[in-house]
Formats: sequence, C-alpha cells, structure tokens
Amino acid sequence: MPPSTLNPPVLDNYQAVVAEFCEFLTVAVHTILYERDIYPRTSFLSARKYNYPVRQNRHPKVCKWIRDAVAAVEAELLKGTISRTSLIIYSPTTVPLERFVFSTAHFPQVPHNETFTTLEVPDPDAPQPTTTTTTTTTEPLNNPNPPNNPTLPPTPLINLHSQFRALFARLSTRLSSLTPLPPDCTFTLAIELHDRSVRGPDGDDFAGQPPLSGNSPWIAAEPGLQPREEEGPGVSSAESGSGEVGAEGSGEGQGTAGTRKEGFVSQKGKFLAGARTVPLRSVEAGPFVMEVWVEEGRGKAEAVGNGSGSW
Repeated sequence: MPPSTLNPPVLDNYQAVVAEFCEFLTVAVHTILYERDIYPRTSFLSARKYNYPVRQNRHPKVCKWIRDAVAAVEAELLKGTISRTSLIIYSPTTVPLERFVFSTAHFPQVPHNETFTTLEVPDPDAPQPTTTTTTTTTEPLNNPNPPNNPTLPPTPLINLHSQFRALFARLSTRLSSLTPLPPDCTFTLAIELHDRSVRGPDGDDFAGQPPLSGNSPWIAAEPGLQPREEEGPGVSSAESGSGEVGAEGSGEGQGTAGTRKEGFVSQKGKFLAGARTVPLRSVEAGPFVMEVWVEEGRGKAEAVGNGSGSW
C-alpha cells in the first residue's frame, strides 16, 4: 500500500488555536469534576483523549452545561478579549475554595476577520538578518518587515497533544495531594479580560469591557473575584459608579470614591491569589502558549471543617 500523501494536521491559524484550547478545556473540566468528587464517581465514564485515559460525566444536563459554557468562552476568545479562564469550586455556603486557572494571555492577538489567516511564528534560534546600506539602496534603514525573516514551520497537532497528555498526567497527580473538599460543592466557569490599557486586535478599545449585554450568557462575578484596579493615592480600589457597593448596605457610596462612607473596605480581589498556589504545567507549541495552575483559598480548611468560612 503506498504511503499516505496527506499532510498531518497543523496548528497554523488562530481558529485552530482556539478550537484546540476549547476541546482541551472541555476535557479538563470533566477531569477536575471527577478528581475533586463534585459528582459521584459512578456518574463518570472511562474514555481516552490525546491517547490518555480520562473521565467524562454521563449526565446529559452536566454535559450540556459544560458544552454551552465552553462555547461562550470560545466566542470571547475569538474576539481576543480573554486573558484567563477559571474553573471555580464553591463550598455549600458559596465560599470559593479552589480556582483552576488556564492563562491564555500569550495567545496571538488576531483581528476577528483574520482568524483563518496563516500565523507566522518567528524562529528565536535563527540568526536575524542584518540590514546593510549602500549608496544606491532605496530601502529604509529601519525596515519593519525585513526580507526572509526566519519563521518556524506550522506546529503539528501531535506536538500539542503530547503536551496535553503530560498536563493531564500532572493534573491527576497534583490534585490527589490537595485537601479534600466538603460535600455538596458547586462550580462555575469564569473568564478574566485583558487589561483596559490593552487595545483589541482590531484596534478597538474594547479590551477589558465585560460582555454583559442583554443576550450575553455571562454575568458579572462577585467583587471578591474581580481584580483590584490601580488607582491614585487616597482613592478606593472599587470602581467608580459600580453597583457593587450598594449590595453591601444602603446603597450609599455608589458614584465617585469621594462619596463612600467612612470606613468602607472594598471587597475587590478578596478571593484572588489564595493561601496556596500549585503550579501544574506550561504548554508551548508554536502559537499556542498556556499556563495552568490551581489556587487554594485561605478559608478552605475552615470550610472543610465546619462547612463555612471566609478567605
């Protein structure tokens, strides 16, 4: 039989990068739910992905929720707005206990109408071309696109999948060392947006703007899971004009920082960067660059002990 002339699948455009991440995220969510005993282990099927044994929940509603949540993540990734995606596990009293973070901050920034355009990844090991000038040259000295700029060939998917396989092996090993969770925990999927100072790949100033329109599947996270903003001296770290302060009491304090009650303490960032951070693995395959880690909350020991607690 003659050898196949088909080329192996490669990671050559942003659409492929996002598709691979979302497929990985789906498997990772099922795996974490199994390893952390969020659902009975008898409700999971044995399966294989990336040539590695994994688990998949077989309840139709759980599978649908995960598919819909990952599809919502995919839509935002294609806009270039997401910096991190997190799976957050809550205690029965809605205290965040663990946060599994998938950082995609180093994904390529690509305009929405060029997601199928072939990506070029510079070769860091190749010698950089030198620019020489003569009396007859018409080329500018600082040419932003020098000719024959060395680039890496498209990354075969098998290279990425082998790293996914290693990540799932590390995930199973590291999760077994975490403190067990209390019964009846819940979970959700959250996204963190790029900083507002970063412009979108289309040049639009949408980076950092939450997708909270009327038809959006997303809702604003509680203040404790939102990063603090860098503000000037003497200014509260809570956002000016946000409705979050009103939930704390009578509603006074909504508006500028100068109108807040004396003694007000912002809750922003309270649940971020827990008591312990467990690095899992970095993944780097051509344009696909991701870091994964898990954060354990400061109040996890108390929550495990008596079913309640705070960070």
